[in-house]
Formats: sequence, C-alpha cells, structure tokens
Amino acid sequence: MVNVPKTRNTFCKNKKCQKHTPHKVTQYKAGKASLFAQGKRRYDRKQKGFGGQTKPVFHKKAKTTKKIVLRMECTKCGEKMQQVLKRCKHFELGGEKKTKGSAVSF
Repeated sequence: MVNVPKTRNTFCKNKKCQKHTPHKVTQYKAGKASLFAQGKRRYDRKQKGFGGQTKPVFHKKAKTTKKIVLRMECTKCGEKMQQVLKRCKHFELGGEKKTKGSAVSF
C-alpha cells in the first residue's frame, strides 16, 4: 500500500518561485473523452451504417494495476506539475502515518 501526504514541500520550476515551496497533492484522473476529437469523429463515421464492428476490440488485458500519477499544485504561484509513481494495487492520499514499533491491534 502506498500512502502519500496531501501536502509536499518540493521544488517549483515557475519563474516566480524557483525554490522549494509547499504543494497541494491530488491524484490525476483522466478527463471526459471529447466527442469532437479527430479519432472519435473518424471512428463514428466508420461505424455508421451496415457492416458491424469495423475496428478491433481489445480483449487481451494483461495488466492488473495502473501507474499512479500525482498532480502537484504550488500554493504560492499555482503552477501545476505531475509526477509518476510505480504501479501499486492500493493507493492512499493523506492516510494515517504508520508509527515505528507500534503493536498491531485488532
């Protein structure tokens, strides 16, 4: 399990800052796909009419996890940057920190 704090002190590349500043951390989520993107328009036109499915549908899914992408926003200037983490099954943002030497209670 990966646990990341909600704020992180890291370097801001913006011309205004160019130093370590606190950043607000969120998890990146892909936006809604546009109906007017060129590939979608082409696909919809090809699908029209008779003839069934025209392009291959992917079925051989091999991966069980996705790479985690952190979206960091500078609290001083508002500059946003992204950082890729490794693959993991469980990701937590701002969870409780584990303390060293504490007994596991049930």
